[in-house]
Amino acid sequence: MAEVLYDEVPSLDLADFTGTDPQKKKKFVAALGAAYNNIGFVAIRNHYLTDDLSARLYDVIKKFFALPDAAKQQYEIAGLAGQRGYIGKGKEHAKGRNTGDLKEFFHVGQEVLDGDPIKSEYPDNIWPKELPEFEAIALEVYKRLEKTGVQMLKAIALYLNLPEDYFDQKVKHGNSILRPIHYFPIKNPDAVPSDAVRAAEHGDINLITLLMGASADGLQVLRRDGKWIPITALPEQLVVNVGDMLERLTNKKLKSTIHRVVNPPRDQMNKPRYSIPFFMHPRSEMSLAALAGCVDADHPKQWEDITAGNFLNQRLREIGLKK
Repeated sequence: MAEVLYDEVPSLDLADFTGTDPQKKKKFVAALGAAYNNIGFVAIRNHYLTDDLSARLYDVIKKFFALPDAAKQQYEIAGLAGQRGYIGKGKEHAKGRNTGDLKEFFHVGQEVLDGDPIKSEYPDNIWPKELPEFEAIALEVYKRLEKTGVQMLKAIALYLNLPEDYFDQKVKHGNSILRPIHYFPIKNPDAVPSDAVRAAEHGDINLITLLMGASADGLQVLRRDGKWIPITALPEQLVVNVGDMLERLTNKKLKSTIHRVVNPPRDQMNKPRYSIPFFMHPRSEMSLAALAGCVDADHPKQWEDITAGNFLNQRLREIGLKK
C-alpha cells in the first residue's frame, strides 16, 4: 500500500482519549500512532492549557524580552549550561552547525516540592525581579502542559502495546523545560551571517514537545519525501511532536521529525516572533534502550543503550549549551 504523505499536521481531540467512550479512545490511539509513524507531529485540541493562560504568558514574556540586554543578562548564570534562566542571542546552534540561531530564550524547569530526592539534580528556577507575575503564570502553564503530556504519553504507551501507565513514574518530576523564545528583529540583515536562521533544522532532544501557538509563521517540518510542510497551531491547539528520546526508545518506530524555523522575507526581518515550547523529559535514570517490542529481524536495534540523563548531557554539548 502506498504511504500517505500528509500536507498538514493531523488534528486530534484529546477529549476522545480522556473521555469515557472506549471506541473513541481506541480510535485516538490508532490515529496518533499513524501520525507519529509518518510525520511525527499532531495538533491537539481540548488539552489542559487555556487560551487566557497562554495569552497571559505571551504578554509577560514579551515584556521580559523587551528589557535592555544588560537587564536580561543578569539572569544568565554561568555554569548552569542554560538549564535555567536566560540564554542570550546566538548562544544555541543546531547539532552539526556552528552558526548560532537568531534567537534568545528563557528556561523554566521542574519544581519539586514533595521531598523527592531528584530535586538535588535540578537547579532552582530563576525569576526576573522586574516582572513579579512571571513566576506564577509560568509555573501554572508548566503544570498544565505537563498534565497534557502525561495523557499523550499514555496514548503512546497503548499504541506501543505497553501498559497505559508505562511512562507515568518515568516522567514524574522529569527534567522538563518550558522555553519562551524570542526570535528577535533583525534591523540590518546584512549584519548577520549569511547562513544564520531563526532555528536551523533539528530534532528535539526529549520524549515529546508540546508547542503553544506561535506569534508568527515560520515553523516547518520535513516530510519523508524531502518536502518542507508549514506548521501552524490554531489558538486552541497544541502541536505535539516526537523527540529523539522517544524515537530512540521505540527504535525509530515513532519518528523524531526534523523541523526548523525559517527566516521571514527580507522586508519582514525587522519583526519579532515569539514561541513557547514545552520539552517533556523523563527522569535522568530512565533507560532509553530500545523496547523489546520495537526490535525484530526487519528492525534491528539502531543505538546502544543510554540513560536519558547521559543522552541529554551529550546533546547539550552538541548544540553548544554545555562545554
